[in-house]
Amino acid sequence: MNSGAKSFLIVTASVGSGHEKAAAAVAEAIQSQHPHAVINIIDFMSMKTSWINALMKNCYLNMLHFVPNLYEFMYQFTAGKKKGGFVKWAMSSVIVYSMKAIIKKYRPDTIICTHPFPADAVSHLLEHKKADFDSCAIITDYSVHQMWVCPKLNHYFVAIDSMRDQLVEFGISKDIIHVSGIPVSQPFCHSYDKAQSRRELGLSMDMPVVMMMGGGLGLGGMDAAMDQLEKIKEKLQLLVIAGRNEELKKKVEALALKSHHNVIPWGYTDKVPVMMAASDVLITKPGALTLTEAMSLGLPMVLHEPIPGPETDNARFMSEGGMAIWLHSGDSLSKIIGDLLAHPEKLARMCQNSLKYRRTDAANHIARCMS
Repeated sequence: MNSGAKSFLIVTASVGSGHEKAAAAVAEAIQSQHPHAVINIIDFMSMKTSWINALMKNCYLNMLHFVPNLYEFMYQFTAGKKKGGFVKWAMSSVIVYSMKAIIKKYRPDTIICTHPFPADAVSHLLEHKKADFDSCAIITDYSVHQMWVCPKLNHYFVAIDSMRDQLVEFGISKDIIHVSGIPVSQPFCHSYDKAQSRRELGLSMDMPVVMMMGGGLGLGGMDAAMDQLEKIKEKLQLLVIAGRNEELKKKVEALALKSHHNVIPWGYTDKVPVMMAASDVLITKPGALTLTEAMSLGLPMVLHEPIPGPETDNARFMSEGGMAIWLHSGDSLSKIIGDLLAHPEKLARMCQNSLKYRRTDAANHIARCMS
């Protein structure tokens, strides 16, 4: 550790992009407030950190892809205090060793966790007095699962008031819970001019712009959603972000050749804030970071195919708050999008609801509390 410079270790997980995005946003805020701080961001689930952790990550991703119902069962099974506590104890006994190695290497003054696995490992070490540092968990969803309950952490940062109440029910002191919102990077905290954003992307002002995202992994049935949108007779400009999913990007490129809409495929890109600012509505799976980014920019949302468990809770919060429409089985995506585009007052109302709920100072708030 550099003499005189405070050292921050931000531990995240490359499971989707949300945990990593939250980590990057907080790192950005800390560096802005403390230019001389030493900040290291570590992927707890990478092979470089631990082959066992990487194996657990691969099992998780395969479960989501091949047997999502099993993931939902596991999520519900571990939600209770007794069963969830046992699973956490079993996992802690495995992953705590990789956390000890990370701490020995970086010797941080402060550890910030954006995923429950490293948070639990940190709590375990603090409980057994095998470490001494300030610590916190940033919960990157709109509900609290038992796996996030790590009693020895010094701070919790949550998105909404009801999550604070959930943590208190799990036995966490109300005094260490901060309702900060979910941190997003600075480009999502600015105001954008829609016309200028469309010009920057080479889009027409005369046609509606519909944005489609599936998160960093490109999940969420986007190819099926595009087929649905072909039923809309009005010509649309479709910004389709496939993320790191190259197979999906190729599918979108093929569909673009025969679509009567103006389909513009994108892979992983840093232009998402401008794209959101240019769009009239976003179609996405309800990953919390994507929802928070869209909410920060006042972009109305239509949500489909949530990952069972946390994303279902995210979709419920957004739809009940009037920021999004949650597409259920049997609902017609084409009819919902067509209706929204035909009634701009509905889009305006959803935009206002988003701006009412947004917390664009979340990253700075967390940085101030942990510095």
